[in-house]
Amino acid sequence: MRATNPWRPLREPSERAERLGTLRDVAWILDNLFKVPGLPVRFGVDAIAGLVPGLGDLTTPVFASYLLLQAFRMRVPKIVLARMLLNVGVDALAGLVPIAGDLFDVGWKANMRNLALLERHADPFARPTRSDYVFVCVMLALIACCALVPIVALLFVLYYVGLLGRPLI
Repeated sequence: MRATNPWRPLREPSERAERLGTLRDVAWILDNLFKVPGLPVRFGVDAIAGLVPGLGDLTTPVFASYLLLQAFRMRVPKIVLARMLLNVGVDALAGLVPIAGDLFDVGWKANMRNLALLERHADPFARPTRSDYVFVCVMLALIACCALVPIVALLFVLYYVGLLGRPLI
C-alpha cells in the first residue's frame, strides 16, 4: 500500500464522496447516535464522553482537527474554515462548564454543524454565503468583548484601590 500525503488536495469526485461518507458516519456517531425515548432529542458519544473528565476534552478536538484537515484538502474557502473553527471553539468553551457544557453539546452539535458546512462547500465552485461572513464577524466581536472584560475589570479594580489614579472613595 502506497503512503499518501495528508495535505494533498482531494480533486477527484470519488475521493471527495468517499471521504464525506466516512466523515458523515463519524459525525453521526459523535453527535446523534442515541435518541431519548419519547423526545425529539438525539445525542452522541461526544456528549457521553464529556461526562468523563479529560476524555471529553479529547474527542471533539481530535475529530474537529481531522474534519478541518479534510476541509482544507477539499479546498474549502478560508472563511468557512474560520467558521468551522469557531463552531469548535464555542463547543470547547461551553465544555469547560461541567454538566451544563455536556447539555449544551447535545444541542450545539459542532461536528454536525461543521459537516454540513463541509458538505455545502466541498464543491470546488461553491462560494461562501453571507451568513458565513456574518457568523465569523459576530463570533470575532464576541471573542474581542470576552478578551476586553477582564482588562476593564482589572483597570476598574486598580482605579478603586488607588493604584491607578486617585480613588473615588
